[in-house]
Amino acid sequence: MDHRQSLVSLEDQLRCPVCLEVFAEPLMLQCGHSYCRSCVRSMTMDPLGQLQCPVCRCAVDGDSPSPNVSLARIVDALRELSGPEGTQPESCPEHHNPLSLYCEEDQTVICGICGSIGAHHGHKITPVCSVYSRMKEDISCLMTDFQTQKRKLEEQICKMAYNKSRITNESDVLKWVVRKEFGELRRFLELEESGFMQRVESKAAGLISSIQSQADDLTHTLAKFQEAEGMLEALSNESHLGFIAKYGSIAPRFRECQQKQQREEKIYSSINFKPGFNHNDIKISVWKRLHRRVLPAPEGLKFDLLTAHPMLELSQGDTVVECGTLLKRLANNPERFSYSYCVLATRGFSSGKHYWEVFVGDKPKWRLGIIKGTADRKAKLPKSPESGVWLIGLREGRVYEAFSSPRVTLPLVTQTNRIGVFLDYEGGVLKFYNADSPDELEVIYTYSTELQGKVYPLIDVCWHERGANKQPISLPQTHKER
Repeated sequence: MDHRQSLVSLEDQLRCPVCLEVFAEPLMLQCGHSYCRSCVRSMTMDPLGQLQCPVCRCAVDGDSPSPNVSLARIVDALRELSGPEGTQPESCPEHHNPLSLYCEEDQTVICGICGSIGAHHGHKITPVCSVYSRMKEDISCLMTDFQTQKRKLEEQICKMAYNKSRITNESDVLKWVVRKEFGELRRFLELEESGFMQRVESKAAGLISSIQSQADDLTHTLAKFQEAEGMLEALSNESHLGFIAKYGSIAPRFRECQQKQQREEKIYSSINFKPGFNHNDIKISVWKRLHRRVLPAPEGLKFDLLTAHPMLELSQGDTVVECGTLLKRLANNPERFSYSYCVLATRGFSSGKHYWEVFVGDKPKWRLGIIKGTADRKAKLPKSPESGVWLIGLREGRVYEAFSSPRVTLPLVTQTNRIGVFLDYEGGVLKFYNADSPDELEVIYTYSTELQGKVYPLIDVCWHERGANKQPISLPQTHKER
């Protein structure tokens, strides 16, 4: 049997009966059998501290088994002979002894003589097997750290791939929306362009037809004159007797025709081409019609009965409100207006862009706008942005005003039946429009303010003043197809 086989045989004899590995820190039980420290600690003890030997089944004291020092030395010697990988240990080139030690200061393997009397005397010396275990543990920790970092990197890469995919999908959807929106704008502009072109072509065709008709009449008259001129020239070439004989039947007739033409003769005046619009106004007129299209679709609002003053009456599915004549007995809940004749819409806004319309008809006095949800509803309605109320209104049937600070009289000359309201919450813009035209919106007044909290559409129908202001106000639920 060679040296290598002897080491293998010895290693087989030095294996723990429990884990079947070479003993590590062997402990000897009272029965004489030895086991690894970790294997002894894993054995189950009874309440009296006794454990059963796995080999002989004897009950022994498991609290303090003694180290098997001799066996431990044999195991260490075996490891030194086997080397870290179980191969023949290398020899010191200077002393030709096995390289069984490790110099911590110089970080190199040495033999026993090198550490005792050689160049590494006085240095910190550690057995190779211990250094090997320590380094293996360090490498294991490094590998664990690398695996952790690798997982983190893989997770980051997966997140990036998902993010990239999400951005691609969202960009595709947004591109579709952009194409759709611009397609609608292009179709609208094409329709507008076609309308203007038709107006131009129709007007031009009418004028050209009229001019052509007059030119045809003049051409016909000119042909008659040329025919008469020919006949008169032929008469002039007749002999004296022939000329005199024919003169009486020709000359008076042509003279009468000439006099008639002179009486009916009109001096032609050049006609100017007027299509009915100024080319400088094309952009602004198209923009006015486009403005209604780019606003959000009208909100289908309804009045909130819980907020209505007890004098107000709602009808037609809570879309029409008017001031009654009798004070109804209603619960004085916190939402209800108790002093001013007001009512709110059921829906409030705390973000986004919104557009709605209010039909006031020929009602001579009213106010409308928005109000903060926290504004006082039990006292007289405060009419200023500082109080959380943004309004416009009509009084005396002819004076429009904006309740800003200070109050502003609006330069409207005709009565408006339908009011459009546009709210851009984040932009801090509140616009009021004359929405009588189904195609165009005319700006009445604009508030610029910073909004916080929820705001609600507000209608103040005002007191009916002995029936003079009893007309209702309504929230239109449908709108012309845009």
